[in-house]
Amino acid sequence: MSPAAGPGVAVVGNGPVGQTTALLLARWGIPVTVLDKRPHRSAVGSKAICQQRDVLDIWSSLGADRIAQDGLTWTTARTYYRDRELFHWSFVDRGHSPLPAFVNVSQCHTEEVLDELIAAQPLIDVRWDHDVVDLQQDADQVELRCDTSAGARRISVPYVVVAAGAQGNDLRELLGVTFDGQTFDDRFLICDIRAELPGWESERRFYFDPAWNPGRQVLIHPCPDSTYRIDWQVPAGFDLEAEIARGGLETRIRQVIGDRPYEIVWKSVYRFHARKVDRMRVGRVLLAGDFAHLVAPFGARGLNSGVADAENAAWKLAFVLKGWAQDALLDSYGSERGAAAAENLEVASRTMRFLVPQNRAEQELRRSILDAAVSNAEARGRVDSGRFAEPFWYVDSALTTNDPERVFGGRPPRGESPGVVPGVLVPDAPVRVEGRADVRRLRQLVRDGLLALVVGAGTTEIARTLSAATAAPSVVLRLEDVDRDGVIARALDAKPGEVWLIRPDGHVAAVVVAGDLTALTAAARRALGASA
Repeated sequence: MSPAAGPGVAVVGNGPVGQTTALLLARWGIPVTVLDKRPHRSAVGSKAICQQRDVLDIWSSLGADRIAQDGLTWTTARTYYRDRELFHWSFVDRGHSPLPAFVNVSQCHTEEVLDELIAAQPLIDVRWDHDVVDLQQDADQVELRCDTSAGARRISVPYVVVAAGAQGNDLRELLGVTFDGQTFDDRFLICDIRAELPGWESERRFYFDPAWNPGRQVLIHPCPDSTYRIDWQVPAGFDLEAEIARGGLETRIRQVIGDRPYEIVWKSVYRFHARKVDRMRVGRVLLAGDFAHLVAPFGARGLNSGVADAENAAWKLAFVLKGWAQDALLDSYGSERGAAAAENLEVASRTMRFLVPQNRAEQELRRSILDAAVSNAEARGRVDSGRFAEPFWYVDSALTTNDPERVFGGRPPRGESPGVVPGVLVPDAPVRVEGRADVRRLRQLVRDGLLALVVGAGTTEIARTLSAATAAPSVVLRLEDVDRDGVIARALDAKPGEVWLIRPDGHVAAVVVAGDLTALTAAARRALGASA
């Protein structure tokens, strides 16, 4: 992509969400200035470890395949009540993606990989030691005032993405947004330990009320290099230093792993929050990641959702800055990612209510469900040990053209993806494109503009129609020409005479009849935030 004219976008926050936003904007040719108040990167602890397939795909589009390659792939989630396994499940892929459903890899390693890509990208200027202390905007630009060790600095840009993390209360106040929600009193003790635990390398294990943490939970995740992340739910007021001094931490670890050698790599105590801002667009400023929404980690919906924020923001900002769409397209960032944040908050908060009952009645209800779940399938379905991160479904978005023949069936079972309808992320699958040896799977085709997959019809008139409908780049391909094995056609349940219009983030914008060029024009314009 050729660089856009002008100063581009400022990204506040140089964590994984900010890094991803910057790299995606640069991929579209947009200059980016990344600001972070820290003096440098701090590589402490594993932090966010579970990265979902569709997030790995976003990073792969940037050249960050190492994140998936270096991560530890796990395939099965097991849930126990005391010493009895209640159920287990594995992930289902509607397509044939070469990427794993989930990998576990430390956030520090993810940041390292993204830092290397940023260092090689001339369109990105990273400025550490830049604390944004004031933000003013008018109809044309945003002016940021930063405190630095060398004095105050001012930066003016057309747009800003704030991905400054959970602790950005001063910036939220500057923007005039609320951050309402709940903070849970119970603490969670987190330890990364290095040990050899044969048979545990590819499984996530969740224990309700084990003998070694009665009345509470323990979660165990495998990580690379024989490292395991162990989370213990502990009471309010838990004192880690006192626990270490009396030998309690040693006892906790031994109760999980037995009499094996181990090394503590990192340890910390957290309280979890369920909060979101009241709006994710404030004029020329978009809010993303933990700055905009906080959820409990049971389900890995934090960083995974933040990276989806980054992609949604990046392509829309790029299209506006390049003149392919009007500023109104950015309204859909607020509505789409706001709805995604609400969904994640609802799912994760429901899990926390099951994990941390707030009164005796809730405690008794949970105990009765767990007791019954040992032998009753219906009760097992009510046990909530965390529903894992999944892409949000933009079925109600103003950018989506609904199809009465393809109606969203609601939230699918754990580990599965929904049927493919407008608004849903298109499944990944192998493709072969003439003259494009660099493209081996469908998702590698979607990020260069609008993609139209034509089923059993010609492409010339479709391409001409899209070119007339929008100045944005578009690619038109016959599905049969690229889907040589029929995997995509089966995953989509594609029918002859259809055109599948796919957005630059891979979500299906519309399914229209190839001969109805008026409907195709309207769908393309709608997908870019314009009135049909």
